[in-house]
Amino acid sequence: MKLLKIAALLLVAGAGAWLGVFLSGTVRAPVGPVDTGLTLRPAWHGQTVVDASPLGTLTFRTHDAPLQLRVTLENIDQEQAKALIEDPRLTDRLPEIIERDLRDAVRAVIVRTALCAGAGALIAVLLVFRRPMLSFVGLGATAVVLAGTGVAASATFRPQALVEPRYSGLIAAAPSLIGSAESIVARFESYRLQLTKLVTNVSKLYDTVSGLPVYDPDPNSIRVLHVSDIHLNPIAWNVIRSLKDQFKVDLIVDTGDISDHGTKAENAFVGEIGKLGVPYVFVRGNHDSRTTERAVARQKNAVVLDDAMKTVAGLRIYGLGDPRFTPDKTVAEDNDPARLEQFGREHAVRLPQAPDIVAVHDPTVGRGLSGKTPIVLAGHGHRRYTSILPSGTRVFVQGSTGGAGLRALEHEQPTPVEASVLYFDKETHRLQAWDDVTLGGLGEQSVNIRRHVEVEPGRMISPEPTSAPSPTGSVTGAATPPLWQEGQTSPMLQWSPTEGVGNRMRILSPHRLAA
Repeated sequence: MKLLKIAALLLVAGAGAWLGVFLSGTVRAPVGPVDTGLTLRPAWHGQTVVDASPLGTLTFRTHDAPLQLRVTLENIDQEQAKALIEDPRLTDRLPEIIERDLRDAVRAVIVRTALCAGAGALIAVLLVFRRPMLSFVGLGATAVVLAGTGVAASATFRPQALVEPRYSGLIAAAPSLIGSAESIVARFESYRLQLTKLVTNVSKLYDTVSGLPVYDPDPNSIRVLHVSDIHLNPIAWNVIRSLKDQFKVDLIVDTGDISDHGTKAENAFVGEIGKLGVPYVFVRGNHDSRTTERAVARQKNAVVLDDAMKTVAGLRIYGLGDPRFTPDKTVAEDNDPARLEQFGREHAVRLPQAPDIVAVHDPTVGRGLSGKTPIVLAGHGHRRYTSILPSGTRVFVQGSTGGAGLRALEHEQPTPVEASVLYFDKETHRLQAWDDVTLGGLGEQSVNIRRHVEVEPGRMISPEPTSAPSPTGSVTGAATPPLWQEGQTSPMLQWSPTEGVGNRMRILSPHRLAA
């Protein structure tokens, strides 16, 4: 009976504290030139959310404790913002100003939330049990829980999370808010400068009333748009064209399955390639025939690679077409992972020099080129993920930029439309960062962009030991599983559904955005 009373006391105290937290309201405080509102709430996942309405939100996984800090950008002091941006002396002091203001604001919201939680627990226990002594016991229990949560948040705080936000909202504003890839890599160790970049760019956005700003390209990076598995979906061309313009990409790499059956009747679909105005590197997928490949090669700006290497926009790219063509049966369909990997390995040994990028359709083929290149781009699985092989080679598997075409109708959940922008250093040709762009699939209205930073861009790439094929054709030694199999989802899959922000095509059209 005593245990039941204690449990009831803790339950009532917890409910009162929870109610007190939600009634604590918003703490308003200036952070540099920005007037902000801060709230602290219980949450299943620890995170910091910056609400830059109406542009969208940035979410940072800054800690593991079950607390969400929400920072709402309510107003911009235009005069102060202009002075900070234009005066180099004030700009130099801005990191210190922002850090001080933010520390004071966070301290104020913590104190206010804790006081409201304690008051809620005290009042709730007093109203239910009507014994002042028990009220103070409930208050003490609440204080212990709050202190433990605060210690957990402090112990798990990750400043580097501020360089890898998840941005949800208008796609054109996302890169401008986050900053360039080269700047992020250079400032990876200094979260104070990231806060400066965020505040100054938000100030610029609010100060621009004639239209949304476009992405400010980094002069020290080569921007590559990676697309795959379009499967005859015309929506993909709108996506590609808009991303090309908004992110100012230097070239596009398509890792195959641009068609569905590889027939001559489908060739007209690839005519949009010649209108993009940037190099379009293409490797054949298992749904693309030689007829498809030749149709792509006839387009202006197209670069078709099949066991060939070419320098495009300063990057050495080696492309290898898929050995299968499933719609017609002139080529036997062999999906054995060991044979596919061996196919890639056989071509790897003939490479005259190390490419900066290898483009293939099936990531299992790409695994055969492990150790020959820092980056392998692939598709095929209609699910986006990335992994680093033991050799140091990073494999990017792109989702379907065409939302899997008509296959989107075969599943309960629509396949999202996915593409990525990769940033390479002009001098080293190494990957610095990448943005994963996701649009809701058929019937959905959502846009999501997530920035990732290559933590070790200069890592060594070493060849993996090769296994000789046995007389039966199978590979001897330990079996290597494929990177992706039908029905399997990679644990590194990045897909965050968001609430709708309007019609998808309106969001992607730069002309309508400007309007």
